[in-house]
Amino acid sequence: MPLALQDPWQKLHIAEDLESQDEEMSEENRNGPDDEASIIDISRELKNSKGILKSNPSEFELLKVLGQGSFGKVFLVRKFVGADAGTLYAMKVLKKATLKVRDRVRTKKERDILVDVQHPFIVRLHYAFQTEGKVYLILDFLRGGDLFTRLSKEIMFTEEDVKFYLAELALALDHLHKIGIIYRDLKPENILLDANGHIAITDFGLSKESEQDQKTYSFCGTVEYMAPEVVNRRGHSQAADWWSYGVLMYEMLTGSLPFQGKDRKDTMTMILKAKLGMPQFLSSGAQSLLRMLFKRNPLNRLGAGVNGIEDIKAHEFFSTIDWDKLYKREIKPPFKPAAGRADDAFYFDPEFTSKTPQDSPAIPPSATCHQLFRGFSYVAPALADEDETTQQKAEKMDVEMNKPRSHHFPVRTTSILEEYDIKQEVGRGSYSVCRRCINKADGQEYAVKIIDKTKKDPSEEMEILLRFGHHSTIIHLRDVYDDGKCVFMVMELMRGGELLDRILKHKCLSEREAANIMYTLASTIAFLHEEGVVHRDLKPSNIMYADNSGTPESLRIVDFGFAKQMRATNGLLMTPCYTANFVAPEVLKKQGYDAACDIWSLGVLLYTMLSGLTPFAVGPEDQPSTILARIGEGTYSLAGGPWDQASDLSKDLVRQMLHVNPRLRLTAKQVLQHPWVVSRHHLSNDRLHHVSSVSKIKDAVKATFSALHSSPDHNRRLKPVQTSLLAQRRTKKGQRA
Repeated sequence: MPLALQDPWQKLHIAEDLESQDEEMSEENRNGPDDEASIIDISRELKNSKGILKSNPSEFELLKVLGQGSFGKVFLVRKFVGADAGTLYAMKVLKKATLKVRDRVRTKKERDILVDVQHPFIVRLHYAFQTEGKVYLILDFLRGGDLFTRLSKEIMFTEEDVKFYLAELALALDHLHKIGIIYRDLKPENILLDANGHIAITDFGLSKESEQDQKTYSFCGTVEYMAPEVVNRRGHSQAADWWSYGVLMYEMLTGSLPFQGKDRKDTMTMILKAKLGMPQFLSSGAQSLLRMLFKRNPLNRLGAGVNGIEDIKAHEFFSTIDWDKLYKREIKPPFKPAAGRADDAFYFDPEFTSKTPQDSPAIPPSATCHQLFRGFSYVAPALADEDETTQQKAEKMDVEMNKPRSHHFPVRTTSILEEYDIKQEVGRGSYSVCRRCINKADGQEYAVKIIDKTKKDPSEEMEILLRFGHHSTIIHLRDVYDDGKCVFMVMELMRGGELLDRILKHKCLSEREAANIMYTLASTIAFLHEEGVVHRDLKPSNIMYADNSGTPESLRIVDFGFAKQMRATNGLLMTPCYTANFVAPEVLKKQGYDAACDIWSLGVLLYTMLSGLTPFAVGPEDQPSTILARIGEGTYSLAGGPWDQASDLSKDLVRQMLHVNPRLRLTAKQVLQHPWVVSRHHLSNDRLHHVSSVSKIKDAVKATFSALHSSPDHNRRLKPVQTSLLAQRRTKKGQRA
């Protein structure tokens, strides 16, 4: 099961009389053995197996709850004895007495499969053991969470993202098929991401041992991902996994399922008969691969032929994949999870991680159950030989040293009011409010950003600030509190106010002042872009001074609420969000956008610093459609008024930063290398004369916001994760269960 799942067996939505005979227990095993002598004394069994059983629950420290269901829990644990002391694991704990016979069989089967499977893209089993009332599986802790959660946030992935994940997944499925296993439960919830962003398949409770041409007749899985031959119960083979593979591909590319009716029966009918709706925005290669995977006759399905995975590897969609490098994990993943500490669990549901971890006692089951779990204990050979891997040593050192750093801290579930007094409001955004607060221990003033989790998922912002908040020009994050409804992010207080206010206060800046500010900001953006982060909302109000000195060194970039870590090698992002006057035209044209958007926004800021105007809005009389049209066309003026006194170099830089074509726009590094920035210390210190009033500039900014909020295309607006169809589907599943 995924390590952040509601219920280990909820995915078996259809389980009437559908298990095949070879998966059922005999009548003797159902009702218990008739021979009393055959009843096993589990205490004696455990005692006598000390030579084999090398681990037990007492060797693990419970750190967090990662998931919980009716049959058990998944914990984040740290082992504190043995050669792997200090290593973090995910501990899956199931109560024997609450498991039905079928589920006990599946648990034992999952353990057996994980013992036999060793692959870079399949979760590893390190230990398996039992107590009188429970069974334990000690697995890799994959801190990136499941692919479903990331897909829910992103809505859809770029084709480059999908290509990477599908390629790794294909290698994992091929390995399972070669050792005679049908996976049978492929879906985003069962694909986890490790610390580097590589995938790992988990949850083998529905897997079945079967040769390539051998059919099995079990009717199980999640119906939306079932192949037609599973739905019609005529028997299925390993080819069924490649159909599910196609469903997953379609879902990642489009954000929706290829076959989903109003209810389960309608969905099954669509799988058997409906025509595939192919979105035309997909590339020809993607469309071709999907059509070849969605063959209702499994004999014609790509991957099911005599060449197996080689036919998939040879498809044009994967033409850029180096399969040898991929297997060796030498290709950089499109997304790397952020975490300040080895035991951070940002990518898991706070509903579970906020709970106090406790492995509660369990009721002893029947003797029949004990008989089924005979031989359950296991220790990975490398651990039995007391041989640590390099990764385990690194994580062990990270945990043991635990060096205190200002940007390394866990999310606190205690009340923020225990340590801070919250004072007056200092700012308000679309999804949050910012207030001044005072630390009760030292009396220091800070700002606390309060985010309503029902309106905005704050995890990406927290991750970015956690990773990069140590940079001198990025606002520093001090503490994070989560009370279940809201997240409270305690940060340094910006005493110097907004950059926009300073510009308006002086009514004008000299070119030297503007160039020094641009150098500081471009240096910070260059750093973020090199680390794969785009801010996506760089407007003057999001650039503030930490103190009243007004020096460029006291500048801070704040509000990373719309920031994203770039995905694939092309950097494209598919979730537009913007402040209208500071948005690049390719966002409005739905072409996706990358780091060039931030350069566009800096160009708008430079235009405002030099002229005291915004390039696309004059005042409140401008209609929203007019402002958006100017942005889309890149229409602005560099003549007349204050521009008559601006140097040619400054205007050249503005042009190159505001270029409509993102490919021709300067990068952050190129901005730093532009002659106007390089010669900033020698530029004129004479202030430029502005013709606009302070109120007119503010009105122009207000008109920009008005244009954004009145835009009829609501799909361009970033919405809370909970509103995505994927998240709604997960909620509905939980409610049905």
